[in-house]
Formats: sequence, structure tokens, C-alpha cells
Amino acid sequence: MNAMKVHDPPLAARGQILAALLVWLGALAGVALDSPPVRAYLYHLAWWPLLLFLDGLLLLKAQESWLWQRPREFLRAAAFSVTLWLLFELVNLHLLNWRYVGLEPRLWLRWPGYALAFATVVPAILLTARVLQAFGAFSGRRGRPLTFEHWPPVFLILGTACLVLPLVFPTHAFPLIWLGVILLGDPLLPLVGRPSFTARWLAGERREVLCLLTAGLLLGLWWELWNHPASARWIYTLPILGFGKVFEMPVLGYLGFPPFALECAILYIFMEELHARLGAHPRGRRLFWLAQGAWWLVMFAAIDARTVLSFASP
Repeated sequence: MNAMKVHDPPLAARGQILAALLVWLGALAGVALDSPPVRAYLYHLAWWPLLLFLDGLLLLKAQESWLWQRPREFLRAAAFSVTLWLLFELVNLHLLNWRYVGLEPRLWLRWPGYALAFATVVPAILLTARVLQAFGAFSGRRGRPLTFEHWPPVFLILGTACLVLPLVFPTHAFPLIWLGVILLGDPLLPLVGRPSFTARWLAGERREVLCLLTAGLLLGLWWELWNHPASARWIYTLPILGFGKVFEMPVLGYLGFPPFALECAILYIFMEELHARLGAHPRGRRLFWLAQGAWWLVMFAAIDARTVLSFASP
């Protein structure tokens, strides 16, 4: 899929933004009228228009568009998003911090629904962070350089602990899982030729990290806002810290969204590098995508068996 030339970027951007707003208004009307189809597919009605909206804002402000100028990259990011989100679903098979209720009972619709829902996660995070930068967020946030020469081994030790402890002590250590990927993955980014976020932070380059963290918090609120009235939704089944709910999410749970965004950015970089290296050869490219497809199918079946509490009535 080749890039498409945008002859009138402001008009295209406003069209995207208006289309997203109209879908959201229709979805809200459906919720107010208690429409079963709308409430069953509310996630998709909230999130796919959001990608259109964010891309429109970026096109309007910075003349950049993922959808128009780099559609192949966008589709790849959406596919990687499914693969990466399923890593967190894998951990949740043990922790059971969230469950799904009211899902589509027909497998031939439910599994594509999983893919389409999970495909929005990483693109939304990256687009939101880029829109924040385009609109000047944290533009003056170059900080004073800091010295911490031995941070990589310290991070690797702490990251290992953050991934192991929740599996051994799930009742009390489960929040650590939302730091493990940062602490383990960020020191390894230079191995694939990419600078680590921590090294850049220590050097005083703080803006990108702050935009990613902010994007995570904003999208966390968006996730929970639209999840609450949906009939097909997730619920939290935390062993502790389940008090003070804002929508379905306990209030302290919102602290997990900012690091989650940074984790997704780190994992996305690894996926892009892996794709670049394997995609140079036809056989490697085929294996790369076949492995992801197999991973999706295995995990969709595992989600059905382990974390789905109920299906919608036929």
C-alpha cells in the first residue's frame, strides 16, 4: 500500500476530525438509547475514530499523517499492537487482574473483534504522544543532565525482579509488572542500534518520555470512560488496592497507564527492528508474520478459556 498524496491537508484533516466526532456522537446517542449493538461494539466505536481524530490533528498541525503518508507502517503498527498486547494478556492468564464479560458469543466474530480491539493500543499511544509534541507540549522540558553511569545493570536486575515477583507473589506484587518491560527492555535498546529512553533522559532530553507518559494517562482515562457503559467490557478483579473506582478502574490503577505507554513504545521499537532484519529476506518475512498469526490464535483461545467470564446472550 503506497503513500497517498494529500492535495488539501487542512481539508482532509478537518474531514477526519469531523468524521470521528460524528461517530462518537452516534455512539453516545446509542448508549443513551440503550442500543444493544452500540453497547456491544462500543470499544470499536470509541477507538478507531480516535485514531482518525488523532491523525487528523497531526495532519492539521504538522502536515504529517500516518494514514495518508505511511499507511503500510500504520497497518504494521496495528498488527504489532495485537502481538504486543497479547504479552500482557499472557501474564494476566496467571494474575487474573482483569476479566472480560458480555463478549460476542460467535467465535468467528469474537476473534476478529479481539484483533481489531488490540490493534488500536500501540497506534493510539504513539499518535497521542506525537500530537502532544506537535502542539508544543513540554517544549521547554530539556532538563539538567544527570549522572548515573551504572543504570543498565541496575535496571536489568530490577526489571527481572519486577517480572518474577508478580508471578511468585501475585496477590501483593502484581503492580510491578507494569515496570518490568521498561527496566528490562530500555537498557537493551542500544543492542538494536536505538538509543535508550533512560540515557536520553539522563542527558536532559525529557520531552519524548514526558509526552509518552502523558499519552498513557490520557488514553487510560479514555479506555475506562468508554469501557464503563459498554456491554462487552472488561472488569478488574484485583486481590488488593481495588478501592476508589473511577469507572471500572480502581483509582490507583491509573498510575499504571503512563509506564504502560512507555513499555509499548519500547516493545514497538524492538518489533520494528525485528521486522527490518527479518523482512529483508522473503523466508524470514513469512516466518515473522506466520509466527505472529500463530501467537494470536493460541492467545485468543487462552483468553476464551481463562479470562472470559461471560458471553452475550444470543
